Amino acid sequence: MEDPELEAERAHATAAREGLRRMLDVARHQVVIGELAGADRYALESLGRLLRSNLKRLAEEPDGPPFFGRVDFASHDADHGGRAYHLGRRHVPGGPESPPLVLDWRAPVARVFYQASAKRPQGVAVRRRFGWDLSAPPVLTGFEDERLDVDGSTGDGRPGRLLEAEIERPRRGPMRDIVATIQPDQDELVRAALEESICVQGAPGTGKTAVGLHRAAFLLYSHRERLEKSGVLIVGPNPAFLAYISAVLPALGEADVEQATLAGLLERTRVQGEDAEAVAVVKHDQRMATVLHRLLYAGVGAPTETLVVPDGAYRWRVPAEELGVILEDVRKEKLPYEAGRERIRARVASSLRRRAERRGSAAGAAWLRKIGRSPAVTAFLDETWPRVKPEALVARLLGDRASLARAADGLLSDEEQDLIAWARPRSARSARWSAADAVLVDEAAGLIEPSRSMGHVIVDEAQDLSPMECRVIARRSGHGSLTVLGDLAQGTTPWAACDWDGQLAHLGVPGARVVPLTDGFRVPGAVLDLANRLLAALDVDVPPGRPVRGDGEVRVLPAGTVAQGVVDAVRDALTRDGAIGVIAAEGALAALGAALRAAGIEPGEAGGGHARVTLVPAGLAKGLEYDHVVVAEPAQIAEAEARGLNRLYVVLTRAVSRLDIVHARPLPAAITG
Repeated sequence: MEDPELEAERAHATAAREGLRRMLDVARHQVVIGELAGADRYALESLGRLLRSNLKRLAEEPDGPPFFGRVDFASHDADHGGRAYHLGRRHVPGGPESPPLVLDWRAPVARVFYQASAKRPQGVAVRRRFGWDLSAPPVLTGFEDERLDVDGSTGDGRPGRLLEAEIERPRRGPMRDIVATIQPDQDELVRAALEESICVQGAPGTGKTAVGLHRAAFLLYSHRERLEKSGVLIVGPNPAFLAYISAVLPALGEADVEQATLAGLLERTRVQGEDAEAVAVVKHDQRMATVLHRLLYAGVGAPTETLVVPDGAYRWRVPAEELGVILEDVRKEKLPYEAGRERIRARVASSLRRRAERRGSAAGAAWLRKIGRSPAVTAFLDETWPRVKPEALVARLLGDRASLARAADGLLSDEEQDLIAWARPRSARSARWSAADAVLVDEAAGLIEPSRSMGHVIVDEAQDLSPMECRVIARRSGHGSLTVLGDLAQGTTPWAACDWDGQLAHLGVPGARVVPLTDGFRVPGAVLDLANRLLAALDVDVPPGRPVRGDGEVRVLPAGTVAQGVVDAVRDALTRDGAIGVIAAEGALAALGAALRAAGIEPGEAGGGHARVTLVPAGLAKGLEYDHVVVAEPAQIAEAEARGLNRLYVVLTRAVSRLDIVHARPLPAAITG
């Protein structure tokens, strides 16, 4: 016989689904009506964007459980005494006179679901979690009550059973949201104020990426009008990572968020060349910002002659001394270079107008525009504050040894100048720009042109950014705020940060709060314990991850040949549930792929779809996760780059259930201890 309370909850789920369908129908109707509204063009476009955005958020609502939890308040609670609220991924209203069927997880009252405890119940008597069969459509299978007004135990005597099941549910396809499993320390970060920039130092599996994505959803909910105008940007390390996280925000009802890699932010420069590592290291150094600034303003010259501006029968004159004061005052204002040029034009024109008015001439707005754009004023600007294109500035720096020497004097050594200088001069049009050059061009553009500023920027794997790449992000955040996500132990680039203080200064938020997350919910204990052995060899001061899960399986599999060992490990993994990632050094991928295909196993590529088995280069593993990870020849991964042990640390912690280490060579000493 079915539990009457379970049947009541199922009926509530049915009503919530109907409510969502009604919301979608109303949104579609509003778009149609809005398109027919009689209003001026600007108002009509604004209304249309608003209505279409709302429809998009609703239309991308996944056909998942309409709610995941419920809070029942004690009768004595002053604000919500005796009331119960179902919580889900979005608000579902009831009837005109009825309370909401589901509250959005971001609503203020929902905070107690994540924060309340037996020691500090915050007015909550019962916290209920729901279990679902996620077939289509999802079926409510049960619930679990946690009484916070008694002793914190669950109703069936198994604390946290549904929470553990949700955390350990096998991974398939892209990353999923964690609204049902957010922990109190994560919730504090998710709900941090928009004005506050925060840095999350997260050990593997602590949910730092999920925290960042859920913070984006929370801020859009709390500051929708402001952020829909200014925008929210998520910067990830590579396209595979962006593909992996792409479903999270739409699942939370937020579809209007920009996602980009750093290379995607630098699209104005077509990258065709490649730098040696030593060259790239110099170009990524923060000193290059000063070098470019010096070179740009080296072209600004003090006026030496009186400016003479013909105006009909008159010749207006501005003495060189006055012009010099104008230029000096504008330089002190530290405007973008092009804005400074236009400010000088405006002040010179104003000076000319004062002279004209003293002579009794009519000098209105039209005259002011004409005189400011006159050939004489433009020629004066071209001589003292010439126009500069970002690409041309960088080409002059790298292609003209004399210009480089003057701009880098006292900053870069002769050897460093030799490294970055082009062997022969090139124009900006003929240059084969490298990825590091693209960063320099963006720096130059930031000096010359105002940058677009986003309302909030979330940057993941921030420990891998160079100082100059940090400045790329800082220009996009402008007067907004940042969520900085990373793990110093997972730094793998030649310029990876060893501490957060310097990195946050480069990102433009030196006072940002640094919050460590150490409880590993994704990575099981057996895997995290093994990975933590590497920390002593990584030369970073970070707290080790603490596994919350006591499960997991690690197997070290010696093999005659790595290819055959990987095939055998994958065949075994295919007998169990979950996604499988085969991670190896870049040079080993082709042979491993051929061996898998010869065995009848067709591997997919990282970020390229939903294949059961994915072949992943170690350099792209960061941010990804698989139920079963097969690591091929750890020694080869560790030796492939200067920070090879950091890379190996990343690779080992991609497993959320099982880890196989296949090797023909001796394992690195940092693993064996």
